[in-house]
Amino acid sequence: MGKCLSCLSSFRAVFRPNQESAIPLTPSRKPKPPGSDVTELPKPPTEVKPPEGGSTDDQVLVVQSIDLCVSENANNHYTMEYDLVQKESPKPVLRRGFPFKVKITFNRAYNDEKDAVCLVFTLKGATNPTYAQGTMVVVPVVPADSDVLPSDGWQVKLVFTENCSITLEVSSIPSAIVGEWNFDIDTKLKSAKDEESQTLRYSVKDSFFLIFNPWCKQDTVYMSDPEWRKEYVLNESGLIWRGSHNRLRPCIWNYGQFEENILECCCYLLSHVGKLNIVGRADPARVVRHVSSVVNSPDDNGVLVGNWSGDYGGGQSPTSWGGSVAILQQFFKNKKPVKYGQCWVFSGVCTTVCRALGIPARSVTNFSSAHDTHNSLTIDYFFDDEGEPIERLNIDSIWNFHVWNEAWMERPDLEPGGYGGWQAIDATPQEESDGAYRCGPASVAAIKRGEVMKPYDCCFLFAEVNADKVYWRYRGPSQPLKLIAKKTDTIGQFLSTKAIGCFEREDITGEYKHTETTKEERETMVRALRCCRNVFSRYYLNDDLEDVQFDFELLDDIVIGSPFSVSV
Repeated sequence: MGKCLSCLSSFRAVFRPNQESAIPLTPSRKPKPPGSDVTELPKPPTEVKPPEGGSTDDQVLVVQSIDLCVSENANNHYTMEYDLVQKESPKPVLRRGFPFKVKITFNRAYNDEKDAVCLVFTLKGATNPTYAQGTMVVVPVVPADSDVLPSDGWQVKLVFTENCSITLEVSSIPSAIVGEWNFDIDTKLKSAKDEESQTLRYSVKDSFFLIFNPWCKQDTVYMSDPEWRKEYVLNESGLIWRGSHNRLRPCIWNYGQFEENILECCCYLLSHVGKLNIVGRADPARVVRHVSSVVNSPDDNGVLVGNWSGDYGGGQSPTSWGGSVAILQQFFKNKKPVKYGQCWVFSGVCTTVCRALGIPARSVTNFSSAHDTHNSLTIDYFFDDEGEPIERLNIDSIWNFHVWNEAWMERPDLEPGGYGGWQAIDATPQEESDGAYRCGPASVAAIKRGEVMKPYDCCFLFAEVNADKVYWRYRGPSQPLKLIAKKTDTIGQFLSTKAIGCFEREDITGEYKHTETTKEERETMVRALRCCRNVFSRYYLNDDLEDVQFDFELLDDIVIGSPFSVSV
């Protein structure tokens, strides 16, 4: 039944596992047996009248109203800027792992000795909410000083009582599934025998949104520096660099992660676009990998259609966009891909989605960026014996600039080894990864070390910033390649992002690689090539060695079938 119930055995007699209906159980309305095909729990009207006769004090508590304390909770959770919170009928936006307050008013005063109150949280959109998946959470209300509070599950503490109202402090776990949640309130008398028991359920009209929490140390997206959080989570505008390595041009981008329908659109992308398992929405690594897929459109009808043709009929030129808000609002309204985008547009939208969901993120520009189609860590150019290029083989390319993203998180799937921190993701559809156009998250620390086999897509991203340009003589499929020339210091220049707290450029080239032509940089390249299984990488390793001269002297006469000695 899940950790939150197993550690609260004293409440099992009060709320039976199969008695989840809010309607009093009668012979004509019995709970369905376990395993039956129930897609939605039955719910009565939100206002339930107590049974006729008897004193109100002897009857089950009836919920009259509920106050979600939206403004107070938003201030404590750093979510006051969200449009959902600012609306005339606001909804809570909460960060997982932080406590939030709920005030409930009953038809009479609450008595903790005879009244049992339980909150039931269910993830919206879950077809069959279960405790095991974390899509349903059942938590009884206990006094703040109770010794039966679970240490690793959701908690609901009674912190204040006044007349007919109680104030609860609810704490979600730091690894809860992000998205939109519903919740109900179950009430019952503790003294009632099973055959006489009656549970009333009040369905709370308004849902709430639960997002990642960079302020919570137990959340894997925790970011300790408050200035970094202000820049990479709360800042709604930034700079994205374009141009070429000798002419860097910034453009202002409005991320607008708190604007109308943006958070709703981001949750829709997680639940309705692509193939992200519902449990995967708790893991920021799986979430950002999914985001890098659904921001583009080729295989899942995601947000943006890429277009590099110069003909932008039927849509808008990529250079006409100044921010992500209009793109995401249009997609959320029509549920169709928006036309058109190029790399900086994909990156800007990706930053917006990550920040809206609570994941620290930034856009990064790489000048002279390699596109390694062979997965060889080299940009390969092939020539015939006459020195003419062989165009059918020359499919690698170098972009003047390319923009991707970094998202901040720990990587428990890679630890130990210090792979946490910035993770590179790329929403521009270049190459397929595991059958979809997506890229990352790849640990930036792993990229700098040349550990190209680390998940995800570290090899591709390493090549983008540190590939060697290699020139080959090709004489046919049955002949070995011959290395003609190489250039090792032209790929990956002036990696740029917006500086913290100001509209200036910060150069982060050193976070991705060692200084070009240094011993450390060459050793890293060799290490990466040795890990790579591509045939071109093998040829490059073998040919990229100094020639060895030697003398060969025969010491014995040669007799067929007998050994002989030589001196080398």
